[in-house]
Amino acid sequence: MEFEITHTTRYAYGHAAAEAYGEARLTPPNLPSQQILQHSITLDPETRASRYIDHYGNAVDFFSIPYRHQRLTITNRLLVRTAPPEKPKQALEQTVQEARQIFGSVLTQVFDYLQPTETVDQVGESISWAKKYLRASTPLGVGLTVLNEAIYAQFQYQKGATDHSTALATVWKQRAGVCQDFAHVALSVLRSAGLPSRYVCGYIETDAPKSPLSPRLIGAVATHAWVEVLVPGMAWVALDPTNRQWVNERYVAVSYGRDARDASPLRGTFKGSGGQKLKVSVIMKRRAKRVVRHAH
Repeated sequence: MEFEITHTTRYAYGHAAAEAYGEARLTPPNLPSQQILQHSITLDPETRASRYIDHYGNAVDFFSIPYRHQRLTITNRLLVRTAPPEKPKQALEQTVQEARQIFGSVLTQVFDYLQPTETVDQVGESISWAKKYLRASTPLGVGLTVLNEAIYAQFQYQKGATDHSTALATVWKQRAGVCQDFAHVALSVLRSAGLPSRYVCGYIETDAPKSPLSPRLIGAVATHAWVEVLVPGMAWVALDPTNRQWVNERYVAVSYGRDARDASPLRGTFKGSGGQKLKVSVIMKRRAKRVVRHAH
């Protein structure tokens, strides 16, 4: 499939900001499941950006606007060709215990993705869910599917139930949140089970053709979050607990990290006194197939 994606973020300041600084993690990687055909990031007011690669492999564009401005708009435009990600069958047939033993020999490579963070801390529920759904003898593929379905079934997708500062313990208690919270819950369980896992921020299809094969995805009007789990063979497999499925060709991964803070598409600061209003929109539409007609 080919998708045209437009991701627009608008900051409007109560009083003109004297200056602003920011980091944009908006450049998707080329992967076997996604090929970036076109990409541009536009800043308004216009300013130059400098790029570096962060600790998690994300391309980061740092920018500064060192003069007064009333608003800031960042537009990310993409043309992406996607394919269904391959699932490593043999790796998913290994048990949780076998996977843990394998990762024990490469601990320095996976250490970051096994540790709790300030946002994804280890709570009693995550430990008990790990024991329930990811027992030592459980095949990885089975355990991951059951965990994914359990989060979907026992947590309610509810906009406004949480914000970026809501503690994971609160999410567990109220059993409600958005895709970021579902991903954090999954990570807390996976890491409690000794399985390296990471947070993914990206895009999902917003306007699918009306078909039972392409139901509307939950959380499709903004950036979306899901998780990836490292399996034997050092391959990442991706699951979306918000939509109760393994990630497919309707997803485009953009940035990675231990949690939402690491993978945030935009973060920064501004100097001003009037506060700011934020508005975000994402449109990810299938590109119509071009019909090539040959003259006879």
